[in-house]
Amino acid sequence: MTETKTAEDMVAEADTGARQAGAFASTLIFALCIAWSLFQLYIASKLPGVLAQATGVSMFANIVAQARFVHLAFAIALATLAFPILGHRNRIPAYDWALVILGVASCLYLVVFRFQIADRPGLWSTSDIVMSAIGMTVLMVAVYRSLGLPLVIIASLFLALAFFGGYSEWIGSITNYGGSSFSKAMGHYWMQTEGVFGVALGVSTSMIFLFVLFGALLEKAGGGNWFIKVAIALLGTLRGGPAKAAVLSSMMTGMISGSSIANTVTTGTFTIPLMKRIGFSPEKAGAVEVASSTNGQLTPPVMGAAAFLMVEYVNIPYIEVVKHAFLPAVISYIALLYIVHLESLKLKLEGLKKPGRHIGILLILILFLTGFLGMAAITFIVVAFRAMLEPMMPGATVYPTLVLLAIAYLALVYMASKYPDLKVDDPNAKAVSAPRLTPTFLGGAYFALPIFVLVWNLMVRTEYLDRLSPALSAFWATIAMIIVALTHRPLKAMFRGESEFANQMKAGFVDFVAGLESGARNMIGIGVATGAAGIIVGTISLTGAHQIIGQVIEVISGGNLIILLVLVAILSLILGMGLPTTANYIVVSSLMAPVIVSVGAQSGLIVPLIAVHMFVFYFGILADDTPPVGLAAYAAAAISRGDPIKTGVQGFAYDIRTALLPFMFIFNTDLLLIDVGPLKAVFVFFISLIAMLTFAAVTQGYFIAKTRKWEAVVMMVTVFMLFRPDFFLDQWQDKYTDYSGPAAISAIGDIPVGTDARITVSAPDFDTGIVGTKTIVVTPEADGSGIERLAAVGLGVLEEGDMLLLEEPFPGTPFFESLANEYDFYGDAPAQIELVQIENDRMPKEIFFIPGLLLLLMIVGLQSRRMTQAPF
Repeated sequence: MTETKTAEDMVAEADTGARQAGAFASTLIFALCIAWSLFQLYIASKLPGVLAQATGVSMFANIVAQARFVHLAFAIALATLAFPILGHRNRIPAYDWALVILGVASCLYLVVFRFQIADRPGLWSTSDIVMSAIGMTVLMVAVYRSLGLPLVIIASLFLALAFFGGYSEWIGSITNYGGSSFSKAMGHYWMQTEGVFGVALGVSTSMIFLFVLFGALLEKAGGGNWFIKVAIALLGTLRGGPAKAAVLSSMMTGMISGSSIANTVTTGTFTIPLMKRIGFSPEKAGAVEVASSTNGQLTPPVMGAAAFLMVEYVNIPYIEVVKHAFLPAVISYIALLYIVHLESLKLKLEGLKKPGRHIGILLILILFLTGFLGMAAITFIVVAFRAMLEPMMPGATVYPTLVLLAIAYLALVYMASKYPDLKVDDPNAKAVSAPRLTPTFLGGAYFALPIFVLVWNLMVRTEYLDRLSPALSAFWATIAMIIVALTHRPLKAMFRGESEFANQMKAGFVDFVAGLESGARNMIGIGVATGAAGIIVGTISLTGAHQIIGQVIEVISGGNLIILLVLVAILSLILGMGLPTTANYIVVSSLMAPVIVSVGAQSGLIVPLIAVHMFVFYFGILADDTPPVGLAAYAAAAISRGDPIKTGVQGFAYDIRTALLPFMFIFNTDLLLIDVGPLKAVFVFFISLIAMLTFAAVTQGYFIAKTRKWEAVVMMVTVFMLFRPDFFLDQWQDKYTDYSGPAAISAIGDIPVGTDARITVSAPDFDTGIVGTKTIVVTPEADGSGIERLAAVGLGVLEEGDMLLLEEPFPGTPFFESLANEYDFYGDAPAQIELVQIENDRMPKEIFFIPGLLLLLMIVGLQSRRMTQAPF
C-alpha cells in the first residue's frame, strides 16, 4: 500500500467513513450524502416558503423548524452505514441496518408526532421515553463509530452524574440537585431542545454544514489545487520555499476546511515530498504541514466549526468573532512562516528552480499589499455603485450587482482559457520546479469570486446594505460556488473553440455531485459530535454540573488565574487527543468559561467572555497535533514515511508560538482588537508581530545566528515587554487609587461621565454561604451623586457607618445575572461594597516598548557579527 493510500485511508477512518461495501450499500450511502446536502441547501433557501405558498402544503415550510431532527437523522444513518464496527468493512451486517432504522425513527418521531408532544410538555408518554432511550443509544454507538471512545466516555460520565448525582450529599450541597428519574432525564435530553437537539446541533444544522459544503465544492472544482499552485508559484523559490508554500496553501485551504487531517492530506500530498526533496527530514516536513493545517481553523473569514458555536455561546455577531480572531491568526501564520525560514537557515536549504523572473521578498510583500488594496478598492467601487443606484431602485440594487459579478466571472474564465488548465502535479517527479505566477494565478482566479461573495456578505454593511447572517452568507457563496463548479469547464472549452463542450459539461456536473457527497461525508463526525455534546450541555442545565467542576478546579488552582488557565489549557489538550475540535470546545467552554471569568473577577481581572472562549478554541485546535494521539500527525507521517510520534512532537514544538497567544490575549485584550481603533490596531499588530517573531526565534535557538543562552533570556524579556507592557508600568506607577467607605461613594460621584469605576463586592455565596468577592465595572452615563449613579445601574447602596451595604439587584438590571444569581443578599454576612478603584492618569504603557525594542536591536547587533549566511 502506498503512503498516499494510507493517508487517504486515515482520512476515511477519521472523517468520511471507511466502509467499502457492495454496490447497493455504496449507492445508498452516496444517495444519502446527496440528499443530505440538497436538504441543507433547501432549508437555507427561500424555496420552503415559495413551495408552501404555491402548493398550500404547509409541510414544505414547517420542515425548516424541524430541520435539526432531520439533520441528526442523516448524520446517524450515514455514521452507521459509512463507519464500520467490529471489523465489518466490506459489508453492512443486519444489526447495522437495524440501528439505521431505529436511529432514523427516533429522530423523525419528533417530526411526525410534534403536535402531540407539544400538547404534553414534561408529561412524557411511554412511547416518548422508549424512543428517547433508543435515540440516545444509537447516537452513542454512532459517536463511537465515527469519533472513537473518548466522547462516548465523557458523555457517559455526564449521564451518570444526571442519574446518580442526586445520591451524593456533596454534589447536592453544591448544586441543590436532588436527582432525576429516567423519564425526566430522557425527556430532557431527547424530547426538547435542552439536550441533544440544543444549540450545538442547531448551529451545525443552520451554519456549519453550509460552510463545510462550500469548502468541499471549492476543493472538488479545483480550487484547492489552485491555492497550492499559487502558493508554490509565490513562495516556492525562496529559501525553504516548498515549506513556506505549505504554510500559505494550508492557511488558504484550512480557512474553508473544518478538518485538520483532511487539510493535511490535501496539501501535504504535494508539499511534503517537495520539502523532503530540498532537505527537510521526514518528521520536520510532516510537522510543518501539521502545524500549518491545524492552524487553518484559526483563519478568518471562515474558521473551524467551533467558531460558529462561539456566536451562540458568547451571543455576539459572527463578524465580531472574525474581528477578534483576525490579529492572532495573522500573527500566528507569519510566525510559522518565520519558523520555517529559520529551519531553512539552520539547514542551509535552497528553494525550487523556476522559469522566468525570480520573485524576491520585497515583490512578494508588494503583491500581497496590492492584493489587499485591490480587494478593498473593488469593494468600495461596488458599494459606491449600489449607493448610486439605490435612489432609483430602492432595495433592488442586488440585481445589477449580480450582472457585474457575472461579467467579472466570464472575464476571469476567458482569461483563464488563454492558459493551460491547472493540473495536479506529481510531487515525486524527477524534476519539479515552481510554476510561473501570472499564468498560475490567472488560470484559476475565478475561484476567488465565491470567496469574495462570502466575505462581502459576512462583512459589508452600509447605509443601504445589511450584513447577512453567517448562514445566508454561506448559502449564497455556496450557490456561487455551484455555478462555478458546473460552468467553468464548459465555458473554457467554448472560449478555446474546443469540441469538448458536452464532455466538459459532464465533468462539471461530476465535480458538483462529488462536492455534494464530500460535504456530507465531512459533516458526519460534526453532526453526531454536536448531538453528543448536547448531552453534556443538557446535563449542565439539568444538574448545575459546571459548579462542581468549577469548585474542584478553583480548589486545585487556589484561586490563581494563571494556574487556572494552565489547567484549562492542559484539559483542552488532553480532551482534544480524542475529541474533534468542535466537541472539545463545547465541553471545555461549557464547563470552564464561567469559572475563568469568575476567578478573574475574584482576583480583580475583568476577563471578556470572548477572550475566554478564544482561549479554549485555540487550545482545542492545538490538540489536533498533540502526541501521542494527534491524527493529523499520523496522516502527515503516512505521507512523509516518518515517525508519527516524532512528527507530532515536532509539530507541537512549531505550534508553541500559537500556545503563547491565548495567554497573552487574556491579559492584553488589545490583541483581540477589543476597544481598539484602526490606527492603534495597526500599531498593536506590528508590535505583537515583532514579539511573536522574537519568541519564535527563541524556540528555534536561531535568530540571525545561533542564539546563546543569555541572548535567549534577553529576547524573552523583550517578548514579555512587548506583549505585557502594562506589567512594568504597574511596578512603576499604581494603576488605581483605592477608596472604601463613604470616600468610595464620593469618588464615584466625582469621576467624569463615561469613566470606569471598578467595584469589589463582598457577599456570601448563594449555595455554600462562604463569603467571596467579585469585581464589577460601573460606567456612569450621567452626572449625579455616587449613590444616584449606582442606583442608575441597579445597585442600591445604604451607608451604615463605614460600611456600604448593597441591596439585591432587581431582575432586568445590568448586574442581576452576575450578582443576584450567585450571592445571598439576605444571609448572616451582609453584601457590601468593599473597595472602589478609580484608574489613575499615568504615562502610556507603550513607553515600555522602547527598552524592549532597544534590547532586541542589541541582540541583532551582536548576532550580526556571527552571521555566516544571508538572512534571506
